[in-house]
Amino acid sequence: MAQLAGSVVLVTGANGRLGTQFVRQALERGAGRVYATARKPGDWDDNRVVPLALDVTDPESVAAAATSAADATIVINNAGVSGPRSLLASSLEEVRAVYEANVFGPLAIARAFAPVLARNGGGALVDIHSALSWLATPGAYSSTKAALWSVTNSLRLELAAQGTQVTGAHLGYTDTPMIAALDVPKSDPRDIVAAIYDGLEAGELEILADDTSRRVKQALSQPLAALYPQVAAVNAS
Repeated sequence: MAQLAGSVVLVTGANGRLGTQFVRQALERGAGRVYATARKPGDWDDNRVVPLALDVTDPESVAAAATSAADATIVINNAGVSGPRSLLASSLEEVRAVYEANVFGPLAIARAFAPVLARNGGGALVDIHSALSWLATPGAYSSTKAALWSVTNSLRLELAAQGTQVTGAHLGYTDTPMIAALDVPKSDPRDIVAAIYDGLEAGELEILADDTSRRVKQALSQPLAALYPQVAAVNAS
């Protein structure tokens, strides 16, 4: 199982509230170096943090990051976008852009860093999912998270032979800019990241980081009408 102490961590989307916590808590747990990546890397107050430019939708940028961070032992696939709120009213270009960022981007990172992790002893790949991986909402976001969940499950099988721990982390509403406009209870990013790192170090392959993700997964055994009462109402009319 992966341990943060002495590790070299790469975090995508490091400028956001979750990303910042992934960087800082990795250091608190003893990581020797953290690559804090973003399209426009931020400034950090710790010389153990290496700001690194990375656009997960750009193959050349991904390849360059894998070269620069050739000592990485833990990769956190955290970057993502929210996207349009309708699959029907939005253009296909808008929908494709969300899939590029939320599905093909993390897959590109996994493909580029798989040999890096193998050379460094196996290490770990952590994909950040959502409770919406299991509960659809209008728009592209939830379907991309469902797709990434399945991609993670497949990667876990493919990377097992090289000893890479592949962990998927699910979370509900968290206090980040992505959902700033929503008037709903939100988890503290610090608590979510702490739960994810606890699970990673415990060797968990799937982490349910809050009550919302636990409730939604339990509901998967129920009939669809229980998950989507609005659809049940239409069918009953």
